[in-house]
Amino acid sequence: MNSSELVEQIAAANNLTKADAKKVVDSVFSAIAEAAAKGDEIALNAFGKFKVKSSPAREGRNPSTGETIQVAASKKLTFSAAKAIKDKLNG
Repeated sequence: MNSSELVEQIAAANNLTKADAKKVVDSVFSAIAEAAAKGDEIALNAFGKFKVKSSPAREGRNPSTGETIQVAASKKLTFSAAKAIKDKLNG
């Protein structure tokens, strides 16, 4: 499912126009991104949690030359599904 399919499904399920549903979807993802940028944890009941995790700087290798390179520290957004979602996935 891509974002336009998600918009169509939300519009149909809630009697909204596609434009209104797109605004809703965009605002939800924007709110999640803003909270994550601040380092906040986003917990959505019966769905799961988004958390920001830090990856430390490390040494890596260029696959084409084998040369050692320094990989910078970074942050990534992780998701862990709630029990209800895990149960739905596993029957």
